[in-house]
Amino acid sequence: MKTLLEILLSAQFTYPALILTGLGAGYLIRRVMAERGVRAAEVRSRTILQTAQTQAQSQRRQAETEVKELKETMRQNFHKETETRRNEMAALERKLTQHEANLDRKVDLLEEKERRLQSATQALTAQQDQVAQRQKELDSLVLDEKSRLQKVAGLSKEEAKDLYLRRLEQDLSEEAGALVRKKEEEARLTAAQRAKEIVTRAIQRCSVDCTTEATVSVITLPNEEMKGRIIGREGRNIRALEMATGVDVIVDDTPGTVTLSGFDPIRREVARRAMERLIEDGRIHPSRIEEAVSKVKHEMEIGFRETGEETAVELEVPNLHPELVKLLGKLKYRTSFGQNALQHCKEVSMLTGHLAAQCGEDPKVARRAGLLHDVAKSASDEMDGPQAHVGMELLEKYGESEEVIHAVEAHHEDVEAHSALAVLVQAADAISSARPGARRDSLENYVQRLEKLEKLARGFPGVEQVFAIQAGREIRIMVHPDKINDLQAIALAREIRKKIETLMQYPGQIKVTVIRELRAVDYAK
Repeated sequence: MKTLLEILLSAQFTYPALILTGLGAGYLIRRVMAERGVRAAEVRSRTILQTAQTQAQSQRRQAETEVKELKETMRQNFHKETETRRNEMAALERKLTQHEANLDRKVDLLEEKERRLQSATQALTAQQDQVAQRQKELDSLVLDEKSRLQKVAGLSKEEAKDLYLRRLEQDLSEEAGALVRKKEEEARLTAAQRAKEIVTRAIQRCSVDCTTEATVSVITLPNEEMKGRIIGREGRNIRALEMATGVDVIVDDTPGTVTLSGFDPIRREVARRAMERLIEDGRIHPSRIEEAVSKVKHEMEIGFRETGEETAVELEVPNLHPELVKLLGKLKYRTSFGQNALQHCKEVSMLTGHLAAQCGEDPKVARRAGLLHDVAKSASDEMDGPQAHVGMELLEKYGESEEVIHAVEAHHEDVEAHSALAVLVQAADAISSARPGARRDSLENYVQRLEKLEKLARGFPGVEQVFAIQAGREIRIMVHPDKINDLQAIALAREIRKKIETLMQYPGQIKVTVIRELRAVDYAK
């Protein structure tokens, strides 16, 4: 079969006719193709429509199911909430019923008491009438008796009165003297017993931990390799830590530990925290050590204030000056004959408050005086003089009351106690100090000797810092490099050595080391 094109070519057409015929044929072809496309599109649209209808029906059924489930859940929640409310209302009704019954009983009791009171009032009124009647009868009898006595004795009323009063005064004087002697004897017998009872009750109501402070801190290391990092190249890390903190770092053969030795608990605590921080960080070198020590000192200053505030709140001592609060916090790291100074002050505060309550004094003022009685121990490095006198000056400076200031000034009996509060503070201080195990003399003497050694060296001009280490066998003096040159540093070491030999008594020998270090610091911006 010939195609349409072959037929057209074989036919004898003219050129225009041929063109028209081709156009007609193209139109027919396009129309046929368009009809096929329309039919295909209709088939696709019907398919899409059926799919959409199916999905819509499925979604509608799913939504209906979810709505039913939600309605059922809401209905159950509503029933539960209703039941809960019903139970609460029932409980409330029972409570109200019981409360009404209690009120009815109280009303009945009050009415009964009122009836009894009325009966007692009536009886009392009757008795008063009887007493008045008896008094009238006695007055008349007394008048009759006086007239009879005057007739019998031959004395006038005034003369008899004077004679009677003289005899009565003599008898009363004798009875009063006997009574005074009796009461004085009873007071002597009962005063000691009463004092023991008051002190015993105060001690029973006071409970404070008693721990003896040591002069070393032990740090646990994660591994033995850390010892080498702590020592550093040629021991520079240990030297940097000892110069920055003033404690003695002991690295021995004991596995997994490093010991920090120093008599000053604050320095030892700074060194311990800085060492733990460096071990945790892993970077240990002189500049990092100085940075860690500086941060720990700043944190310690904040900790002093927080500790002081907690102590004041615990003992109910309000409105303390911020500097006194800071000094109280420092007492946490001070010791007195091995006894923690802050614990001692807390114990004295509680004892003084209990004793004051037993003796009729104000317990709030007593607790305040007891808490502040040893606050001068925190300022021993900045102020000279007896502890009680330094404490008095501090309290005057920070606006404490005269009563509290006098109690602190007199608690060591440097001055005579003029108030009951001062005596109570003395007694509480003695009780706290005298408890078995509270104090240890040898440690306090050791600490005092090291403090005296540091204070002696600190008195020379140009000295910046002084650290007594090696249990007092060595003293290190850091000087200002712009005030002391190398030759003056040698002379200063010799002068300090001579003064130590002249003024102090000590076993063995003391090594005097003067350190002059010049640092040039600048910042590139």
